[in-house]
Amino acid sequence: MNVKRFGVSLEENLLDDLDQLVEKQHFPNRSQAIRFLISQSKVDENWQDDEEVAGAIVLVYDHHKKDLQNKSTDLQHDFHDLILSVQHVHLDHENCLETIAVKGKASMLQSLAHQLIALKGIKHGKLVMSSCS
Repeated sequence: MNVKRFGVSLEENLLDDLDQLVEKQHFPNRSQAIRFLISQSKVDENWQDDEEVAGAIVLVYDHHKKDLQNKSTDLQHDFHDLILSVQHVHLDHENCLETIAVKGKASMLQSLAHQLIALKGIKHGKLVMSSCS
């Protein structure tokens, strides 16, 4: 990878914001913070442009809820072409955590995530998307 150096001019308040980001995220320097912001912008653009993205759907649910597991599995089968893997963890006697690794068009991943999160018995759910490139 070829690294190019360049100068950046920022208003003082923006520089203060950048320095706060460096401190908060524990970046080693400003350059790493700028790399992070550019990468995040690219992920957001891919998401908005309905490009292929990768990510994870994280669900926490009560496994005692009637028929929840069957409904979740049925939905996952409907979207089988997007699902790379599923990890199921028992958090305690009532609660399970499921992490579903996914890859596909952003809109399709959002559709799957929204349908899973909307199932009765899901206590918390979130889709996290990242760029494939």
